[in-house]
Amino acid sequence: MKFNVNRDALLRPLQLVAGVVEKRQTMPVLANVLMQLQGQQLSLTGTDLEVEIVGRLPVDGVEMEGEVTVPARKLLDICRSLPDGAELKFDRDGERLVVRSDRSRFQLSTLAAADFPNREEMSVQTQFGISQGEIRRLIDATSFAMAQQDVRYYLNGLLLECRPQQLRAVATDGHRLAMCDRDAAGLNVESPIQVIVPRKGVLELGRLLEDGEAPAEVVLGNNHIRVVCGQFTFTSQLVDGKFPDYERVVPQSTGAEIFADRQALRQSLSRAAILSNEKYRGVRLRVTEGLLQIVANNPEQEEAEEQLVVDYVGEPLEIGFNVGYLLDATGAIHGDQVRIGLADANSSALLQQPDEAGDSRYVIMPMRL
Repeated sequence: MKFNVNRDALLRPLQLVAGVVEKRQTMPVLANVLMQLQGQQLSLTGTDLEVEIVGRLPVDGVEMEGEVTVPARKLLDICRSLPDGAELKFDRDGERLVVRSDRSRFQLSTLAAADFPNREEMSVQTQFGISQGEIRRLIDATSFAMAQQDVRYYLNGLLLECRPQQLRAVATDGHRLAMCDRDAAGLNVESPIQVIVPRKGVLELGRLLEDGEAPAEVVLGNNHIRVVCGQFTFTSQLVDGKFPDYERVVPQSTGAEIFADRQALRQSLSRAAILSNEKYRGVRLRVTEGLLQIVANNPEQEEAEEQLVVDYVGEPLEIGFNVGYLLDATGAIHGDQVRIGLADANSSALLQQPDEAGDSRYVIMPMRL
């Protein structure tokens, strides 16, 4: 195995592939990245048995094909430490992989490629094309609401729901819910198909995708999801569980509606959050005609008060929320305005963009303060 590659061309694929590799592994080979050289193409594979990423890049100076696994973190640190534009020369020497660059030389230990886990072929439920930007938007708009290490394991991930010509993402941690819809013209299904992508898979896929119209191919199997985008192939196991009936918690009608400038509201919430209780992060929203008052206090008897001019007509209302949840939702909404729908002082709030261009909805449960 012998080839040359530019440090800058190698660095991004190696970063993304090595990002999957866990520091603590039950199998030594899982701390390694699989390098496969075929023709003028080098493939890099990293996996933790749940998520796998394969990156491909062209190389030159190929004298001998082959495959081997080397420590992922060490190889990545070597690449990072070398100067921009450096030329790397790889050469297999028995049980070692030698990496040379200018006056630097590194000898890395290897493990047999045959010991590296081989991803089995997946059965296909549905397959469709969509732009990377569309999937990226779905993840950015919802992933913050995923649970972390919840005993209800099906909440520790993102629901992807394939509908006719539409892809929907839903995430909830039991206290809030985020939902986003995007058009997917290539999605031809007769009835909705639901899969739950685990939290780590969602975060790694988000790092992989580019904004814009670059194409992606999505393959859904019974136990896996695969996304092929450019020179990368992402594969993840699916969470085996049933996602809750999320449509039941989305308010169908909200009596009181507050229309506010999104950026001004975010700034007011951020300032009030400084003096909120560090553990519960609660703020009170008091709304009267044309005015929203945001109040936060903490056990040290400190208090913050913000006033914001809003479009609201109706009875005065007072309701408490986790300020972090409000900031996450208003940060994910596109557009200059935000609509907050409230049925009463004890019901969940529905946040969304007021116009038809809005693609996402956010439900936040109230807090008792």
